[in-house]
Amino acid sequence: MKWQWRSIGLVWAFAVVCSVLTGALAAPGHSIVWIGLSLAGCTIATLSIQLATGQKEGYVHRVTVSLVGVVVVLAAATGIFALAGLL
Repeated sequence: MKWQWRSIGLVWAFAVVCSVLTGALAAPGHSIVWIGLSLAGCTIATLSIQLATGQKEGYVHRVTVSLVGVVVVLAAATGIFALAGLL
């Protein structure tokens, strides 16, 4: 079970990196576009990583947990970007 959490955590870390890069590099007002692209990239990464494990048991659960975590990370980043835009 430990390797399964590593594969999930890897995708969450990728979402954090995408969020930080979006905040640092996106033009003002365009961060929402890059958050959407980050979600797409994290989805592809999730499916690729989980397929690469070669384990069919728990596949749907691992993909679901990975993507829910990604959505939470990116939603938090979106909230931070929105609050930063108000200042």
